Amino acid sequence: MTGCLALALAACGSSPPAPVVDLRPAPTRPAVPAAAPAAANVAAEAKPGYYTVKKSDTLYSIALEHGQAYRDVAAWNGIDDPNKIHVGQQLRVIPPETAAIAETRPVVSNGGPVEVRADAVPAPAGATVAGGGDAIKREPKGGKQPYSEQALAMLQKPEPAAAATPLPHPPGGEAAAESAASAAAVDGIDWVWPVGGKVVAPFVEGTNKGVDLSGREGDPVVAAAAGKVVYVGTGIRGYGKMIIVKHNAAFLTVYAHNSQILVKEDQMVTKGQKIAEVGSSDADRALLHFEIRHLNKPVDPLKYLPGRS
Repeated sequence: MTGCLALALAACGSSPPAPVVDLRPAPTRPAVPAAAPAAANVAAEAKPGYYTVKKSDTLYSIALEHGQAYRDVAAWNGIDDPNKIHVGQQLRVIPPETAAIAETRPVVSNGGPVEVRADAVPAPAGATVAGGGDAIKREPKGGKQPYSEQALAMLQKPEPAAAATPLPHPPGGEAAAESAASAAAVDGIDWVWPVGGKVVAPFVEGTNKGVDLSGREGDPVVAAAAGKVVYVGTGIRGYGKMIIVKHNAAFLTVYAHNSQILVKEDQMVTKGQKIAEVGSSDADRALLHFEIRHLNKPVDPLKYLPGRS
């Protein structure tokens, strides 16, 4: 009996201890700080038709880059002093009436009315809408009509092209007629050279936005085409005494480094009219820097000016 008790005690002594469970709540860890927001000084992306002012911009340079008169840009944005704009400011650079076209308009799709924005690029006939679905069917001309294949066919029918008015044949026969045709206005504008000097620096996209033409101090500078003077002054660095003439909705010209300016803003000028005199303002020698801008983009003036013999 004594031996059995001893064995029992020995067995109890060799058993592993019971596991200890900690029932206390786990300590609360400090919250990890959220990621820092993007830098506040990053300029917000401008809305369509607007431009975000950057360092060294002026209202005059912004207007020039967008093919507008600076007074118009000032008026669209309620700016009384053209010299008071600030970095990050968003300025309207297209006329308000152009922006109004962005209002929604009804079209017909799959037999039912939907709305699309007018500022979106319209899908051509038969094109597929991004993301799947049937091609957009625009509202037939003349107002809303119930969807039908006949209405769609009428919508997609191309407009008749306007008949070109032939140039009258001048005296001298076919040769003279060809000469008259070659002298016809380019893109609706009849261009002339603004000075008689030679090209001393050609147009280089991204580097030289126009051509530099040689001249002597005081040589006449003439308007390259008829138009309206939309800027006179020295508000754009590197251009000196400058004139900007707007010829139509698509074209304007720039005349820089003048010594004397002979026109005023809002003045109408004719092709070949003397508007300034060659100078060296903001340049290292007397010359004329001349630009043609088409739809706000600098283009090579030599592609528009008439050839020289």
